[in-house]
Amino acid sequence: MVVRPRAVLIGAGLVVLALILACIDLATGEFTLPLRTIVDVFGGDGTKPQRFIVLDVRLPRVLLGALVGAALGIAGALTQSTLRNPLAAPDILGITSGASVTAIAVIVFAGAGTVGVPAAALVGGVVTAATIYALSWRTGLDGFRLVLIGIGVNAMLVAAVNWLLIYAKIEDVARAQVWLNGSLNGADWTQFWTLATGFVIAVGLAAWSAPTLWVLRFGDDKARSLGVRLQLRQGVILFAAVALASLATAATGPVGFVALTAPQIARRLLRTPVEPIVGSALVGAVLVLAGDIVTKSLLPVPLPVGIATSALGGIFLLYLLVSTNRKATV
Repeated sequence: MVVRPRAVLIGAGLVVLALILACIDLATGEFTLPLRTIVDVFGGDGTKPQRFIVLDVRLPRVLLGALVGAALGIAGALTQSTLRNPLAAPDILGITSGASVTAIAVIVFAGAGTVGVPAAALVGGVVTAATIYALSWRTGLDGFRLVLIGIGVNAMLVAAVNWLLIYAKIEDVARAQVWLNGSLNGADWTQFWTLATGFVIAVGLAAWSAPTLWVLRFGDDKARSLGVRLQLRQGVILFAAVALASLATAATGPVGFVALTAPQIARRLLRTPVEPIVGSALVGAVLVLAGDIVTKSLLPVPLPVGIATSALGGIFLLYLLVSTNRKATV
């Protein structure tokens, strides 16, 4: 395995940036704390109210935000590398919309609490992914066909979400709108550990199939000639991506465009031929933490973190479309 100095330096820089953002996120909020106080609390000092604010209220939110960003970054890297398409992200393919439909349906029809909505989102994401996979299968996995079907399914699911919001009571609409924008408000240790457990399992599956990502960039025929069990490996990789995206969405709601932008930013920073998994995870964590700081502390009114990431992701999506079109016309 070749160690690239650039990758090591940029990776270390991203880790440091994520830690700095995490400290700032811990210090900011309704009650701003000096960074020195954050250090004191983790060192065992600080007053009882300070320890409560940092360790019980803000730390679960910060860790959950970082883990959601990492999960979405890895999910995007896996789908984009496997399908060899920079637009093949869970948000574009309809996975997060599938999770949203079932979650909003539970809010509207059952009013389920902290367990029912995340569980429904997880089931919705997995079922949607299985449906898209089955519809795109044609004597094998056709990546281009999967992306087109995913976009179509996504459009239908978005329409279903809008219908549910029109049908719902006004109090349910308010709750659903907060969830739909990807919110870290009310994050607790239960949400974090649930996501962390699924994260470890899904990343283990992805790591097992990671070498396949480098072979896939040469095409399916080349991969088969090298002895890769293509359909099995592709299925495992996509299942891991769907699990990560669904778990992240179940924890906070759909945090828009992180899965799309994080792998592409990481790929440009590290200059790799495929979307890097570790780099995508770090960039995803940085994006969500930065978005949380902006929406929580720098705006006149606190907003869900997904609003900030969606604004950035929309701009980046336009950039990808324009740059891809220019390459096609050259």
